[in-house]
Amino acid sequence: MKPGKVWLIGAGPGDPELLTLKAARALREADVILHDDLVEPAVLDHARPEARRVYVGKRGGCRSTPQAFIEKLMVRLARRGQVVARLKGGDPFVFGRGGEELLALRAAGIEVEVASGVTAGIAAPAALGIPVTHREVARGVAFVTGHTRDGVAPDWSILAKSGLTLVVYMGIATLADIVAGLRAGGMPADTPAAAIQDATRTNARDLRTTLGRLQAEVAAAGIGSPAVLVIGAVCDLAAARAPALAARAAA
Repeated sequence: MKPGKVWLIGAGPGDPELLTLKAARALREADVILHDDLVEPAVLDHARPEARRVYVGKRGGCRSTPQAFIEKLMVRLARRGQVVARLKGGDPFVFGRGGEELLALRAAGIEVEVASGVTAGIAAPAALGIPVTHREVARGVAFVTGHTRDGVAPDWSILAKSGLTLVVYMGIATLADIVAGLRAGGMPADTPAAAIQDATRTNARDLRTTLGRLQAEVAAAGIGSPAVLVIGAVCDLAAARAPALAARAAA
C-alpha cells in the first residue's frame, strides 16, 4: 500500500481569497479533509469532488470534537494510504493546535507537510487599516491568548509595560480580566483599542474605542466569538483619532 501523509493547512482568517496557493494545491491532493468550524465553506471548493469531508469543529463554550480523537483519526487514515488535509482557520501554528498534531503524527511515523495560513491576528487589524507594527509607535507586537488550557492567564501586568501592540485571540469571555490586568499594570484607560469579529468575512463586525471603554462597548455592540482584540496606539490609524500620526504614515 502506498504510504499516506497529512497536510496541516491554514485556511486563513475567512476571506477565501486569502488562501495560499500552496494550501489550494494541498486540498486538491487530499483524499480526506478534516475541517474546523471557522473554515469558510468556499475554501472547500478547492478540494476534488470525490474527496471525503469530515467536520471536526471546535468552538469555545460548545460541544467540540476531542483533540485526541482528531489525532488518532489522522493517523488511522494516513496508515490506510490516504492523503489527509487537516484544515484549520487562520494558521495551524498560531493558537491552532498544529504543534500538538505535528508531534502526534511524527510519533506515529506519519509524513507531515505544513501549508501556512494568514493568521487572524494580522489580517483582522489589517482589514481595518491597522498595522500591528509601526516604526513610530509600535516596534513590536505580542500575540497572546485570552483562553488557556490550564486557566493560567498571560501576565497582563508585564504586557502592559511592554510598549508592544497586543493582539488577543479568544479574549471575549475573559475581557473583564484582560482589561483589569492591563489597567493594574499601568496601561492608561485612553489607550486605543479595537475588537473585530468574523474578520475579512462579509458579516464582519468591528468597533474602535479605548481600553477603559472596551468591555462595555463590546457588550453593548454584541461582539462575540470568533473575535480578535487589538490594543495599542496603532489602532489610531484606523480610528482617525491621531491625524498627525496618520499624516506621517502617509508621507
